[in-house]
Amino acid sequence: MNLPCKDYPNGGVIKWRKKATINPNQLFVMIFLFILGSALLLSLGIEAQKEAWIAVLLGMIGGFFLFLVYYNLYRYNPDVLPTTYMQKIIGTFFGKILAFLYIIYFLYLSSRVLRDFGEMLIISAYPETPLFFMNTLLILVIIYAVHKGIEVIARTGEIILAIAGFISVLISGLIDINHLRPLLDKGFGQVLQTVFTETWYVPFGEVIVFTMIMPYVNKSKKVKNAGLSAMALSGVNLVITMVVNVSVLGIDLATRSMFPLLTIGPGSRIS
Repeated sequence: MNLPCKDYPNGGVIKWRKKATINPNQLFVMIFLFILGSALLLSLGIEAQKEAWIAVLLGMIGGFFLFLVYYNLYRYNPDVLPTTYMQKIIGTFFGKILAFLYIIYFLYLSSRVLRDFGEMLIISAYPETPLFFMNTLLILVIIYAVHKGIEVIARTGEIILAIAGFISVLISGLIDINHLRPLLDKGFGQVLQTVFTETWYVPFGEVIVFTMIMPYVNKSKKVKNAGLSAMALSGVNLVITMVVNVSVLGIDLATRSMFPLLTIGPGSRIS
């Protein structure tokens, strides 16, 4: 769409682009898939041993509080990106420093997840493929998605959404509930330490990256419910994942395995 502009000579025009928007359902899907991400494959909270599922559950609850902080910052600055309102809240100088660190955090997070998925693909399916080549292919896909824009990424997320299911494992007889017993035999301290050093921040605290996306949601009043429900659903999936990992593999094998969920299969139960 072209709009006339009196500031330009000869009736010049400026090009106007409509702001990209996504709906709350798309935000829900994006947060859900983001939290699961590589966390679904890794031994999340395994430092808490067989109580890892409790550490994940408490991390999810702590993540709710962090999300409410992010949401309230967005609510008071609904049409402004965090890299901008940071400067308004704490001043231009320190705001720019914090905004720069925020961007660096994005780079670190994306690099780490890229490495996780690259190694997972090599270990599980492409053992002869160099990691550099695998990661390059993933980067090209990411570049293409970013080029298409946030709306396309959100719609793609809706298409590929699938709740992690473990029905086949449940009916296979692989689960041994004794691997989860006795509960908290070493006390609650180790669980809390794992929560505060890992599961509270990874993956639930990482939802801070969505403060860059919240201004693009077309129904701002539904951002809170979409975010919290996505965190709850993904958290429950991760809790179930850790319960299955430990009950099938046993804590020793679950701890040693780089991708325990991929290890689960016929003959994988440890007596």
